[in-house]
Amino acid sequence: MEDLLPELLAVGLPAAAVVTAAAVLLRRRGRGAPPRPEDRPSGGTTTLAPDRPSGATVLPPVPPTADAPGAPPLAPDDPALDEDVLAAPPLEVPAPVAGRWTRLRERLARSGSPLGSRLLTVLSRDHLTEDDWDELEETLLLADVGAGPTGELLDALRTRLRVQGVRDPGAARTVLREELLALVDPSLDRSLATAPTTAEDGSPVPAVVLVVGVNGTGKTTTVGKLARVLVAEGRTVVLGAADTFRAAAADQLQTWGSRVGVPTVRSDRDGADPAAVAFDAVRTGRTTGADVVLVDTAGRLQNKAGLMDELGKITRVLTREAPLSEVLLVLDATTGQNGLQQAKVFGEVAGVTGIVLTKLDGTAKGGIVVAVQRQLGVPVKLVGLGEGPDDLAPFDPEAFVDGLLEG
Repeated sequence: MEDLLPELLAVGLPAAAVVTAAAVLLRRRGRGAPPRPEDRPSGGTTTLAPDRPSGATVLPPVPPTADAPGAPPLAPDDPALDEDVLAAPPLEVPAPVAGRWTRLRERLARSGSPLGSRLLTVLSRDHLTEDDWDELEETLLLADVGAGPTGELLDALRTRLRVQGVRDPGAARTVLREELLALVDPSLDRSLATAPTTAEDGSPVPAVVLVVGVNGTGKTTTVGKLARVLVAEGRTVVLGAADTFRAAAADQLQTWGSRVGVPTVRSDRDGADPAAVAFDAVRTGRTTGADVVLVDTAGRLQNKAGLMDELGKITRVLTREAPLSEVLLVLDATTGQNGLQQAKVFGEVAGVTGIVLTKLDGTAKGGIVVAVQRQLGVPVKLVGLGEGPDDLAPFDPEAFVDGLLEG
């Protein structure tokens, strides 16, 4: 260690940067650090080897530096720089899945969705004219509910308000809630197929969840957050970084996994075959006895035939090792109607079984929940309503509608 500091100081780095760089070098020389690219065998994938019971490789924290508040400068022989003193940070404990909607519903209520307060305001008027019904229709269409569902909702509201003679705001709210809930369809099976199965030879087979979507929808972040959901439920997880076109994506996924003790299978070089990485992730899941394997894929534009063909190859290769339990399509709720075309193409190529809607708290287009389910014929299973690590929750139709009406 003592021979590193003079060399780093000689190039003019500030003291804080010297300490940080030295700590990183020390980490690499220490026990349990992940292999450097030049130390890995070429052409394959690297499973981060377990160096603790959790099965994750967690890098130790950088020691205090001279510019940390109240911290004195560190001498070259300071024990804080000793390898044995650099302890790995404790693993994070994800928030319980139950009750997440209590917190997330408040954010949905603050999103200003027109499906809530605006509809209720119109329906609470003493006498609804045709102009009022036109206003309701415009509001629903702007919220991306879609023409078909909008017509169904307005017909149901007209009939019930006329037959029941609804006039007071409380009764109008009850009618609107019931009809919106019928549109969202609480009868759909929104459970995630994450239970491991058994092969013909009696060996355990993990559930395999493939996550797909276009660029910028938050796919990798969603995979990381979903890993936290599964860990909170007591599942053991393996992550597969099959987005081999961006090294940052694999790094990001590895960081998400390390926080909760989940190993990541990734390529040792950019541009590797993503299908091979996904296959190795599933095989690692089988050999380690994991419950679930989550496979992240590269962002794909739905109009790029070559990339979509590659996605089809990934699904074919994966099924040689284990059947696909889920194919989750991540959609950005703010994209509105454009997300419907994405859903349709991905459904044809990858056999989507569920939708994950992100950024639902940042849009007034809550009707996309209804529209995308109608377009693809599969349910919204997960929603993201914030940027926090535990701001992903299983979709609850009743809580969703209540959140809209509280807006």
